[in-house]
Amino acid sequence: MRDFTTGSIPGHILWFSLPMFLGNLLQALYNMVDSFWVGRFIGAEALGAVSVSFPIIFALVSLVLGLTMASTTMVAQYRGAGDHHMVRKTVANSHLVIALAGIVSTLLGLALSERILRLMQTPEEIFDQAVVYLNIFLTGLVPSFLYNVASSILRGLGDSQTGLRYLAYATIFNIAADPLFIFGFGPIPPLGIRGAAIATVLAQVLSAVLIIRYLARHTDLLSFDPKLWKLDFKLCRTMFRMGIPAGLQSVVVSFAMIVLTSIINTFGPITVAAFGVASRMDQFAFMPAQSISLAVTALVGQNLGANRLDRVREIVRWSMQLAFGITAVVTLVAFLYPTLLIRIFTTDPAVLREGVGYLRIVGLSYVPLALMFTVSGVMRGAGDTTPSMVISLLTLWLVRLPLAYFLAYRLGWGVNGAWASITVSAALGFLCNYGYYLTGRWKEKVIVSRPPEPAAQP
Repeated sequence: MRDFTTGSIPGHILWFSLPMFLGNLLQALYNMVDSFWVGRFIGAEALGAVSVSFPIIFALVSLVLGLTMASTTMVAQYRGAGDHHMVRKTVANSHLVIALAGIVSTLLGLALSERILRLMQTPEEIFDQAVVYLNIFLTGLVPSFLYNVASSILRGLGDSQTGLRYLAYATIFNIAADPLFIFGFGPIPPLGIRGAAIATVLAQVLSAVLIIRYLARHTDLLSFDPKLWKLDFKLCRTMFRMGIPAGLQSVVVSFAMIVLTSIINTFGPITVAAFGVASRMDQFAFMPAQSISLAVTALVGQNLGANRLDRVREIVRWSMQLAFGITAVVTLVAFLYPTLLIRIFTTDPAVLREGVGYLRIVGLSYVPLALMFTVSGVMRGAGDTTPSMVISLLTLWLVRLPLAYFLAYRLGWGVNGAWASITVSAALGFLCNYGYYLTGRWKEKVIVSRPPEPAAQP
């Protein structure tokens, strides 16, 4: 565990961010393995079926992942304030709440999956495969949520490496298991797209089991004291106050993506496949900034808990400089070498052509989004998650979606109009979030803070 209230700020950011970056890289590989095997060896239609499922999955998990972000903030602030009992209580309550939420999300997803895919205007050529993939994937939500909440708790305590280790194991397992279940091996029959989903679910179970075992064996955080495992409604209320807006922000993003995907689906399965592949490259573009943002949340949380506002200002300055510099390089690569990136997943000429158009337009959104992630991390660290949610609601639903429809259909830009709307709304989102940060109102949302040191006597 690491104390972020003293020592070099850029050193802390880099020390914490690098494992998080590697973790995000593994998470992206973890999610992209299915697309690689399916796109390369089953075909463009199967790739489209996998791609169209992910906005739905993201929508179902978003609210719950907002609660895991709240766990990071609460643990970081209690750690900074030196209250170990509340750290342990937060750990127990977080696991209870997340497990229950995971069960509800799974049941809702299974009940509504076909209806949602129909509402998204999923092409008939890929509909049946999308239903199969999505329903199997949904059975792995509970272990996925448990891994994420345990990893979030460790991040709040300054440990970004343990979660990375177990995610690496799960990713390696998924990479190895995917071809076995897709093509068959020994007693395992060839299962096609169904096998890709099964391999991913088994990998999610593995990561959850490993990290929970670590918490139980190597720390005193996952205590089995019945008093700690009784739901504390005041604590849960604080968790929901922080987590629900953060989760709703992700829900707003995901539902906006579902609507945008519905627009894109009208252009046919080739465009759907290209969107699925090219948007996966976005994950790599955002990784450095997302990693820095997670570091910012933990650093800001601990320093606000320790009443060190002077260090918070330095954290913001350093993190924005790092996010800008790294993401600018990524943008340049996406603009200059888009074909090389898309070819990793498919050699279909039509899919390549559509994917290149996406990267050259949406790539311009990477820097403003990176800066927005960083500023949002500051607000999350303070526990002030509502403004970012409101900004996302406005920029996505009042700007991105109407603009996508207007440019694509009214002005006749086709699918390029949808791509352009992503870039415009990203730039506006950053400007609004940064404007709110400058007001300083986020400082008023801190849940616990160590009293300032008494002034030295003359």
